[in-house]
Amino acid sequence: MEQLKTIGRELTMGSQGGFGQSKEFLDLVKSIGEARSKAEEDRIVLREIETLKRRLLEPDIPKRKMKEYIIRLLYVEMLGHDASFGYIHAVKMTHDDALPLKRTGYLAVTLFLSDDHDLIILIVNTIQKDLRSDNYLVVCAALNAVCKLINDETIPAVLPQVVELLGHSKEAVRKKAVMALHRFYQKSPGAVSHLVSNFRKRLCDNDPGVMGASLCPLFDLVTIDAKSYKDLVSSFVSILKQVAERRLPKSYDYHQMPAPFIQVKLLKILALLGSGDKQASESMYTVLGDIIRKSDSSTNIGNAVLYECICCVASIHPNPKLLESAADVIAKFLKSDSHNLKYMGIDALGRLIKLSPQIAEQHQLAVIDCLEDPDDTLKRKTFELLYKMTKSSNVEVIVDRMVDYMISISDDHYKTYIASRCVELAEQFAPSNHWFIQTMNKVFEHAGDLVNIKVAHNLMRLIAEGFGEDDDATDSQLRSSAVESYLRIIGEPKLPSMFLQVICWVLGEYGTADGKHSASYISGKLCDIAEAYSNDETVKAYAISALMKIYAFEVAAGRKVDMLPECQSFIEELLASHSTDLQQRAYELQAVVGLDAQAVQAILPRDTRCEEIEVDKDLSFLNGYVDQAIEKGAQPYIAEDERNGMGNVSNLRSQDQHESIQHGLRFEAYELPKPPMQSKVDPVSSTDVVPVPEALSYRETHPISSVGSTSEAGSSELKLRLDGVQKKWGRPTYSTPTSSTTNSPSEKPANGASHVDSATASYSKSRDSQNTKKTEIDPEKQKLAASLFGGSSQPERRSSTGHKASRSSGGAADGSRGSKAVEKTIQQPPPPDLLDFSDEPTVTSALPSVDPFKQLEGLLDSSMSSTTNHNAGTATIAPDIMSLYGDSTASQDSLDIFHGLSTEPTGATSGETTVTTLPQSVKGPNAKDALEKDALVRQMGVNPTSQNPNLFRDLLG
Repeated sequence: MEQLKTIGRELTMGSQGGFGQSKEFLDLVKSIGEARSKAEEDRIVLREIETLKRRLLEPDIPKRKMKEYIIRLLYVEMLGHDASFGYIHAVKMTHDDALPLKRTGYLAVTLFLSDDHDLIILIVNTIQKDLRSDNYLVVCAALNAVCKLINDETIPAVLPQVVELLGHSKEAVRKKAVMALHRFYQKSPGAVSHLVSNFRKRLCDNDPGVMGASLCPLFDLVTIDAKSYKDLVSSFVSILKQVAERRLPKSYDYHQMPAPFIQVKLLKILALLGSGDKQASESMYTVLGDIIRKSDSSTNIGNAVLYECICCVASIHPNPKLLESAADVIAKFLKSDSHNLKYMGIDALGRLIKLSPQIAEQHQLAVIDCLEDPDDTLKRKTFELLYKMTKSSNVEVIVDRMVDYMISISDDHYKTYIASRCVELAEQFAPSNHWFIQTMNKVFEHAGDLVNIKVAHNLMRLIAEGFGEDDDATDSQLRSSAVESYLRIIGEPKLPSMFLQVICWVLGEYGTADGKHSASYISGKLCDIAEAYSNDETVKAYAISALMKIYAFEVAAGRKVDMLPECQSFIEELLASHSTDLQQRAYELQAVVGLDAQAVQAILPRDTRCEEIEVDKDLSFLNGYVDQAIEKGAQPYIAEDERNGMGNVSNLRSQDQHESIQHGLRFEAYELPKPPMQSKVDPVSSTDVVPVPEALSYRETHPISSVGSTSEAGSSELKLRLDGVQKKWGRPTYSTPTSSTTNSPSEKPANGASHVDSATASYSKSRDSQNTKKTEIDPEKQKLAASLFGGSSQPERRSSTGHKASRSSGGAADGSRGSKAVEKTIQQPPPPDLLDFSDEPTVTSALPSVDPFKQLEGLLDSSMSSTTNHNAGTATIAPDIMSLYGDSTASQDSLDIFHGLSTEPTGATSGETTVTTLPQSVKGPNAKDALEKDALVRQMGVNPTSQNPNLFRDLLG
């Protein structure tokens, strides 16, 4: 009875919604569509989110209701709000056996989740099961999810099933399988590189949809490597011919155009395969001509196919008839009233003009109309066309148009682009020096600092080198013209900083070169620039450098330097400047002015900008100094690439330098011991503990005296591992911060010092103007067209970076000196470091000359100044010896330190040492207390009991 009531309620809900949706859902869609503002829409969606959160928490939700909730979540997500609270319900719906629910679940998860979402792992098994389903609709739904959700890591899980589905009986499944395999190739080419042959096979599929789907991956493959697919040219041409002849079913037509999207993709592939291949191109001519002739230009899709045909014709080996047909299509585009078709015509004309520059002359008036069109996008495309068709006969008109357009726009990005185009055209096709300088002045004046800094450097280099022709008179005229124009521009307000830098450089180099202007006049102008732009340090730096050149040329010529008062005050101002760069330039100017003519001529020779500078990269003139320093004991230089391979050596050296600044004992937390490394630098310091002969006195056999002295035979004995302990203890006079290096097996360290090993590490038929328009033509447009398209049709480009014949560099010095390893002999070894816990074991061949225990007597109280008073102290005061070794962690740590250094003869024979592993703990106690406790224990001879019996393993035997 309850089930009948539930079915009745669901039927009632379905009848209210019309298509199975509730009235509440339809009201939601209606209210969203009627929202008048974004704020109102957000309020509706937020209210819906709260409702869905509450509904999804209800138990036993009917499947039809859950389906509606998932669809409502899709609305929430697509409107930009977070619906992550319902993702898991969409994942669960993909597991449902009912086809409508499963398809809804797959639709939701493909929109909700990305391929790296955490919930993807819950869908992989469901996808694998659905790919093996007998219902092809379920398989299609799973393949849709595969294209969206499968990532690099989960491709192997579904790849075998997808490859198997390429042979499915249903064409829809085969098509989606090809699409899934293409997606795998895009995400991980290496995972499916052995399966690309399947795309070739699907090209011959009986279903046009499967064949069309295989064109997309083949286009990607041909783009990467066209040579490997040259054998498919005949197949592509055959398919394109069948499509053009309407042999495909009517269902593939779009606006009475046979399969236009397949045609577009085939034309793109043929353009890649026919580029630079005459034989392959010849097989395409017939079908391309048929498509151009049969295509309908009255629809947008027909124009799209025609445009793609023109692009293909421009890419393959040229054919005169096809070029003529393409020109006719371009004429139709340019004559159209649609801005979109005009844009396509200008773009297509720019492609064909590379093959036949005469084509543009047929459409010169149409190009002028586009240049004056108010549509900014069309105007910019036209400027790109004019840039491609520029030559020496029309460069003035084109560049002037570009400069005028650059002045009129406010888009800084495109203004920079236009400025670079103007500079490039001016450098290549400049008809005269005067025009070139005037054009560059306009560009810098109106584009300002938006001009690339390289443009300014290229301009200065071009003025210095000339136009690459061996004509000094022409180059001098160019420089004089630049100086004259810059002197006129200086008075204009608010010049760009980059332009001022160029002006200062040109005036400093060539201001007095032609003799028309005196040094005082040029220097006064430079000071005026520096004063007017006093806040720009770069301009002031260029100005002071230009003054130095002016005065240097005067001194070198033997003329008296007459420095103006304003120049003198400017120099004095820079001498006290906060900028070290300006200070240095000012001091250099003073020094140069005070030299004689011969010295100045050698320092700043005139007109040597283009000469190469000889640089001795090996610094061979320092060889004698280096050899002398190495003989005196200096370390040889290690190249940077070799230093990088030395690993932790530099880190240890910096650690040593830091520790040398620290004075006194340091108490840090100890680390657990690590196994020793033989061939690598061990970041943990180690010290050999070697037994002392029995003949030595008690003070010589004190636990601390064994540190820092060992014999050659003792290097193979046990070592005390003090992980985490600072490298240098004791007095700072024993610090050797530069000695932390890697010991090679063949070198023996002495007194804690070691040597560093050097590591090794770029148309043939013209149309009459009667074919364009029969209406009257504006005389101004005729004049502009004549200046743009008239004259010689062959481009006359000059080299923009030509160089004068300059001196070849004399070559660097042949004798490059490698670093020599100099073996040093230590005449007088330094005194031993008492607590040297360095990386290298300390090796000595004799007993230390100084009693090491005396070095630590300052750490004890005055009452413990000598060891002979121990017995007396014991007699008068009887301390609780066992209380010294209580459960305190600090006491155990301190005992660990000094007992590890102990060499009592009681539990160890000669040549053996007992090593105690140091526990990791916090900072230790006072060192004096530790020494006192240790001394008391030794006097009493008591074996203490504690929680760490290993401390006295040597005493217990």
